[in-house]
Amino acid sequence: MPKATSNPFNEAAPTELRAQIHAQAIALGFDACGFGPAQIPERNRERYLEFVATGQHGTMDWMQTRLDQRSDPQTLWPEARSVVVVGLNYGPEDNPLDRLDQPQRANFSVYAENRDYHDILKRRLKRLGRWIAEHTDGQPLKVFVDTAPVPEKALAAQTSVGWQGKHSNLVSPEFGSWLFLGVIYLSIDLPADTPTPDQCGSCTRCIDICPTAAIPAPYTLDATRCLAYLSIEHRGAIPVEFRKAMGNRIYGCDDCLAACPWNKFAKATAEAGFKPRDVVDQAQLLDFAGFDDAAFRAAFSGSPIKRIGIERFLRNLAICLGNSGQQKAREPLRQLARSENPIVAESAQWALGQLPT
Repeated sequence: MPKATSNPFNEAAPTELRAQIHAQAIALGFDACGFGPAQIPERNRERYLEFVATGQHGTMDWMQTRLDQRSDPQTLWPEARSVVVVGLNYGPEDNPLDRLDQPQRANFSVYAENRDYHDILKRRLKRLGRWIAEHTDGQPLKVFVDTAPVPEKALAAQTSVGWQGKHSNLVSPEFGSWLFLGVIYLSIDLPADTPTPDQCGSCTRCIDICPTAAIPAPYTLDATRCLAYLSIEHRGAIPVEFRKAMGNRIYGCDDCLAACPWNKFAKATAEAGFKPRDVVDQAQLLDFAGFDDAAFRAAFSGSPIKRIGIERFLRNLAICLGNSGQQKAREPLRQLARSENPIVAESAQWALGQLPT
C-alpha cells in the first residue's frame, strides 16, 4: 500500500495545511499557488493523445515517449494523491506585438530574454517542497519544473491558478498569459480548489492572430506550423512556406499569448532574472551577424536561447535578415551562405533572394 493512504492528519489539518502551503509559496516569491487532484480530465487526456497520434507534435519525440505518464500523473508516480501548482509571473514591460513592426530588430520570445526560468523556478520549488516535507512528517513528494512527463497546464487548469485558453496555454485572471508553472506531486490528500472557469467566451484573438494558422480549432495546436516550435525545437530547415511569416522572430513567438485580452490585468515581472539582458534588449538583427559558437555561448550563457545551439540560431537569423529588407544584410548573408552547415547555407541563400535588388 502506498504510504500516502495512511494520512497522519486529523480532519481539520488538510485545510489548514493547504492554507499554510499557499502562504509559504507566496512568501518564497511565487505569484500564484493552487491545489488540485493528481489526475487530469478525460477530455484533456484525449486531446493530448490525439495531438501525438496525428503527428502535430512534430519532431518533439519526448512528447511521445512515456506517453502514459504524461497523460496520467499516477502512472508516473502511483503515490500521487494531490498536486500543488505554483506560478511565477514573467510579464513583459511592453507589448511584444509592437516589436513586429520593427523588421530590423531581433525579436526574442519574452520568456527567453534573460535567465533560464527552470533554474529560478526549481530553486524556489525545492525550498517549498522541503518546507512541505518538514510539515507533513516527511511524507513523500515529487518536484517538477518542465523536466519530466508532467501535464502542467492541464493540472493547473484544475486549480485556482487559471484555465487553458483556446491557444492551449494557461490564462490567469490576474497575470494574463505570463506565468511560468511548477508542480509538486503530494502523497497526501489535500482539498482541491474550485477550478477557475474557462473565460475565453467567444473570443478568438489568439486563433486569428497566429501568422501560420497553427491553431486550427479552439484548444488545438498544430506544432508543426507553430513558429515557436519551428524556431526552437525543429532541427531541420524551416519550411519555405513559413519563412516570410517568421518576420523578425529570431527565437520563439508570443503572438497568441500577447493577443489575449486578459493581459490587460497583467503586471510586469518584479523578478530581476526575467528582465531583458543587455544583449537582447532592443538588439538589432545585424548585431548577431558575426557570431560564432564562442560568441553565441558567451552572449546567451544561462539563457534558454543557448539550448538551440549556434546552427539553429544562425538558421533563424538568416531568415530574419532576409525578411528585414535591409541592404546591409546582404554581405552577412553571403557569409552565412558559405557556411559548412547546409541548413544555414540554404537559409541564407533563400534570404538573399528576399532582399530588394
